[in-house]
Amino acid sequence: MKQIALLGATGSVGKNTIQVVQAYPDDFRIVAFSFYQNIKAGRQLIESLRPRYVAVGTEKDALSLAKEFPKTAFGYGIKGLETAATLTEVDLVLTGLVGSIGLQPTLAAIEAGKEIALANKETLVMGGELVMAAAKQKKINILPVDSEHSAIFQCLQGQNQAEVQRLMITASGGSFRDKTREQLKEVTVEAALQHPNWSMGKKITIDSATMVNKGLEVIEAHWLFDREYSEIEVILHRESVVHSMIELTDGAYLAQLGASDMREPIQYALTYPNRKKIVPAQPFDFTEIGTLHFEKIDFHRFPMLALAYEVGKKGKVYPTIFNAANEVAVAAFLQRKISYLAIEWYIQKAVDEYNLDENSTLEGLLAVDQQTRKKVNQWINEGVYR
Repeated sequence: MKQIALLGATGSVGKNTIQVVQAYPDDFRIVAFSFYQNIKAGRQLIESLRPRYVAVGTEKDALSLAKEFPKTAFGYGIKGLETAATLTEVDLVLTGLVGSIGLQPTLAAIEAGKEIALANKETLVMGGELVMAAAKQKKINILPVDSEHSAIFQCLQGQNQAEVQRLMITASGGSFRDKTREQLKEVTVEAALQHPNWSMGKKITIDSATMVNKGLEVIEAHWLFDREYSEIEVILHRESVVHSMIELTDGAYLAQLGASDMREPIQYALTYPNRKKIVPAQPFDFTEIGTLHFEKIDFHRFPMLALAYEVGKKGKVYPTIFNAANEVAVAAFLQRKISYLAIEWYIQKAVDEYNLDENSTLEGLLAVDQQTRKKVNQWINEGVYR
């Protein structure tokens, strides 16, 4: 019985994780989880999962739920997440949180000796150096849950790392992959949320459209697989059937393919190094797919992907600035405060105008994160755009 702390239980990754756990009740149990403000869904999960501990967004919600569920302990905020991730009986922490909030509880879990199943790419975007060093010191596995990174991880099994020449991350292109830069000026929130292949949360769906999400994945892959940015390529693959590939020195390519089903990479992280059937299985037939398409990425069309490579190579606090500016700008777009293309503009401005010399300690990264958020929010509220 593997006992799991699930951070982000009501999100897309969280829901799929619960399906995996419920398919194999003799193998897995969720003993702690977190959710932010979806009280109705959270309450239902407490009733069905009967966890020992639950972390929520606010003290008010924690106190209210504690009265309803006296057999469950409650916490809130970052401290609540850290407590959930470090419970003594927890074997593995699956972090499906969205955004920079995932960094601190992940570090706390590693320090407590917990295995990590990572779906929160911002953790490595912000604190890759800190996280990977801590995991190495504690001899902790960090198992990727994002479909692209799981695909690469699976392809790398049994390979001589010196013979791996290139990692190839596939990208669907998002909601607006067939629109020109000119056509993007008038796109709506509703249109941006219509992803052609995947059902995801709002923030990650917007990130997919701007290709910021793919940029974050490039930075995450750099840390997860210890590869130079010149060895990581993104290619456009509309069908999302090939989840990612590796190229070997002799010219051979290994690819991981399958249905667009988040349960597969989640379950592989939970069962690694073994495999189990997906229950229920999602139909997948090559003969029905027929043809797969691959295209080179147009960095002019997707400038945020180019910027992600740039900030990744710069390192230090630059990926943190990129991520923080994006989180603020996407939230503003979803609230209809700014246009779609303004998301890119504010991210670029934040990166261009950074001139401090913060160090890459946890405290330094968190300080830069907060400074960037404050600055970008101020620009948006003041209507600074072009």
